Amino acid sequence: MEPLIKVRDLRKSYETGSESIEILKGVDLDVFPGEMVSIMGPSGMGKSTFLFILGLLLSASSGSYMALGEEVARLTRSQQAQFRRKFAGFVFQSCNLFEHTTVYENLEFPLMYGGVPRRKRKEMIEEALERVNLTHRIHHPANRLSGGEQQRVSIARSLVNRPQIIFADEPTGQLDLKHSDLVMSYFREFVKDSQTAMVVVTHDPDVAEQCTRQCVLRDGNLIEG
Repeated sequence: MEPLIKVRDLRKSYETGSESIEILKGVDLDVFPGEMVSIMGPSGMGKSTFLFILGLLLSASSGSYMALGEEVARLTRSQQAQFRRKFAGFVFQSCNLFEHTTVYENLEFPLMYGGVPRRKRKEMIEEALERVNLTHRIHHPANRLSGGEQQRVSIARSLVNRPQIIFADEPTGQLDLKHSDLVMSYFREFVKDSQTAMVVVTHDPDVAEQCTRQCVLRDGNLIEG
């Protein structure tokens, strides 16, 4: 079985004046279909930077990054954006919901960009909201939801187009224990059933333990287990 994500010797440096700071120092990672891989580690060690590189939101300084069998680091920015829309789902620490829109409209945007017909969009939105216990909020203004509800809408939006790769940065950070467990259960079921690959950055050991594999990013190196 081929990995959906294959990273080799990935490096990322930032220039600060005359000094170069190396955040990632030759990271290797494979994530196979049906796997959820958690990444933990101290703050400031580059976990979110690594996740953003995987999500094609940042560029690596060097190294190889294959996703779905394609060397995505070599794509143009326009091609990378198209790849994200078609194959990737994102959950960020900040919910990034569209203001002055409803919950339904927030989930509809990625489906519209993906060319999903209107009737099919309704079915997919209702299914995604049911998974996170928010069908009763389907036409509610997004900016009038609680923080936890907004996070659950963000999670539903990340999965509504049934992506092949999911990137999550502290996906349960704003949720209580009950809804955190609910969301992680949803992730596990979705990843297993759809044979998706998922990478989760988290500070929560309980969240990490619910993933298939656990990794730690420390001093620019990714360590398994």
